[in-house]
Amino acid sequence: MITIAIVEDEEAYAKQLTEYIEQYQQESGKRFRVIRFTDGDEIVEKYTGEYDIILMDIQMQFMDGMTAAEEIRKFDTKVVIMFITNMTNYAIRGYEVDAMDYVLKPVTYFSFARKLERAISRIPQKTGKPVKVNTPDGVVRIDAGDVYYIESEGHNLIYHTSNGTLKERAKMQDAAGIFEPLGFFRNNKGYLVNLEYVEGVKDGCCTIQGEALLISRARKNDFMTALAQYMGEH
Repeated sequence: MITIAIVEDEEAYAKQLTEYIEQYQQESGKRFRVIRFTDGDEIVEKYTGEYDIILMDIQMQFMDGMTAAEEIRKFDTKVVIMFITNMTNYAIRGYEVDAMDYVLKPVTYFSFARKLERAISRIPQKTGKPVKVNTPDGVVRIDAGDVYYIESEGHNLIYHTSNGTLKERAKMQDAAGIFEPLGFFRNNKGYLVNLEYVEGVKDGCCTIQGEALLISRARKNDFMTALAQYMGEH
C-alpha cells in the first residue's frame, strides 16, 4: 500500500486530489492510503516518516509548502515530494529540496495521473523510513528497517534495533499507527514486530533474533495472513 500525504489548505483542491487518487487506484489496481493536512506546519509538527509521496501546496497560511519541504528534508531524504501550485517561479527552490515535479493548478486528471505514476516509480523500498523516537536523552532518528520489534513495558516502549535498544514513553497504539504501514504487525498487546525479521513461527510464537514472541490466539490467523502477504511482496 502506498501512503500519500496531501498538504493543502483549500478544501476543494484537497477533495479533487483525493478523488483523482481514488480514480487512479481503480484504473491501476494499486492501493493507496491518503492522509490530509491543512497547513505546512501541521505535517512538519506531526511528521512520522510513514509517507511515500507528499503532495504539497506552496501557498499556505502558517507555513508555506517550500519551508515545510525544507524542514522535512532535514529528517527524511527519501520521501517523494510533488508541489501543487499555480506559480512556476519556485522551480529553483524546488530543486533545493529535491522536489520531483510540480502539478499546476487548475489540476487536470490526465496531467496528475502521469505525474503520480512517475512519483510512484521513485518510491524507495520500504526499508529506510526515518522515524522519530523521543528518548529520555532527547529525540533520536531511527530507520524503521533497523527495528526488529517494539515491546510495551508499563508506560514505555522498548525499541529493539540492530543498533541496540531505545526507550520511549509512549503508547503501543500510537506506535502501531506509525509502524504498521511500514511492514509491522501487532501480534499481541505487548509486541509490534517487523515482519521482515520473522525467522519462523512455532508453538504460538514468532521468532525474531532468537527471541520467541507470543502471538495471541485472537490474532494468529491475521498474523499468518499478514506474514504470507508480506513475504509474497518481498
